[in-house]
Amino acid sequence: MLVQEIIRTKREGHALDEAQIQHFVRGLVDGSWSEGQVAALGMAIFLRGMNREEAVALTRAMMHSGRVLAWPDMPGPVLDKHSSGGVGDKLSLMLAPLVAACGGYVPMIAGRGLGHTGGTVDKLEAIPGYNTAPANPDFDRIVRTLGCAIIGQTGDLAPADKRFYATRDVTATVESVPLITASILSKKLAAGLQGLAMDIKCGNGAFAATPAFGEELARSIVEVAQGAGLRTHALITDMNQVLGGEIGNALEVQGALDYLTGRVPRDPRTHELTLALAAEMLLMGGLVPDLTAARERLQAALDSGAAAERFGRMVAALGGPTDLVENAQQYLPVAPVVRPVPALRAGRLTAMQTRDIGLIIVELGGGRRLPGDVLDMRVGFNGMRQLGDVLAAGEPLAFVHAATEAAAESAAARLQAAVTISDAAAPWSPSPLVMGRLV
Repeated sequence: MLVQEIIRTKREGHALDEAQIQHFVRGLVDGSWSEGQVAALGMAIFLRGMNREEAVALTRAMMHSGRVLAWPDMPGPVLDKHSSGGVGDKLSLMLAPLVAACGGYVPMIAGRGLGHTGGTVDKLEAIPGYNTAPANPDFDRIVRTLGCAIIGQTGDLAPADKRFYATRDVTATVESVPLITASILSKKLAAGLQGLAMDIKCGNGAFAATPAFGEELARSIVEVAQGAGLRTHALITDMNQVLGGEIGNALEVQGALDYLTGRVPRDPRTHELTLALAAEMLLMGGLVPDLTAARERLQAALDSGAAAERFGRMVAALGGPTDLVENAQQYLPVAPVVRPVPALRAGRLTAMQTRDIGLIIVELGGGRRLPGDVLDMRVGFNGMRQLGDVLAAGEPLAFVHAATEAAAESAAARLQAAVTISDAAAPWSPSPLVMGRLV
């Protein structure tokens, strides 16, 4: 089978058959396809698209390009959640122990930050000693005994996707719905899941900037996942503002701990979305009869402290402090400069340029400009005000955490420029948090 003929088939707008897709995926792994050939087929797919059968075949082939996990004799359902990427989105840190406390088993293989969005693995590495790359037997043991473990991507899971994504990233072919779908699902299928809750972010802080693109991506993921044998529910959720009050690695870990313990009032949007996604996971796992029962069970796990206790045990099992939940301030790194960011005028906060706010974290050193960059875990914002809040002139929009006074001053000015404060009396209504649900 000639590589150039496979590329020609897609270039001309025809569907690839399973043998052609298998040939391509083998070539990604064994190197028999050159970088130029991989890039050419990626661009052809980007321009010509893929039908559902092709997307399912590509997903399955990439899933089987490496190790596929299995969970025999697990006493409960194996479940996971995945987000398409947001700003301030720390939900994975809460969802895994929360679902585990309700009887699910969550082998969460998470990612690092990408562009303006933060990564779950980066956040966890703000915890001293936490090992995001345990040996396979340890990962298996921790999931089985505690119900959850959050780790980073391993090289032997869906290696074809790793190479294909690296090429797409430098050839302007990332924003392809079938390729995004196959990239996400190949790794989740390889993790041996029985149910997956997808959080498709939509808005000015998301890769899916429009509702139409968000719905197209959600529908693709649900249909391809089901075609590949993985039950999946997707929520399309608003990302036109920062999710919660914290942005930045250590600050988001602290925010997750505050949420799990209830030591401070829970941000309403964060709480609603956490319960919504976790409820879908419990429903898919057959742990509850309906979403109402799921929410009641989840709230009980929060109120009893069971979810916080499960998070603490997971951290300790993966090498972190045994008392992180109780004494986080002793372990999480703290920035040397913390200062308020004053509102430039009085009025109601009515808009955020959420992507720009995410990029401020990158500028502070909390995200990567280059793949090998070492992150400053201390930096970011907390106390972020939310859309609809009414502020007096000079009242803090947030508190910036920075390495230097100059960096804090620059970040504060950029945050002030990234928000819109309108007259408090002007008409305003909030956008729905959950914009759609596909099952």
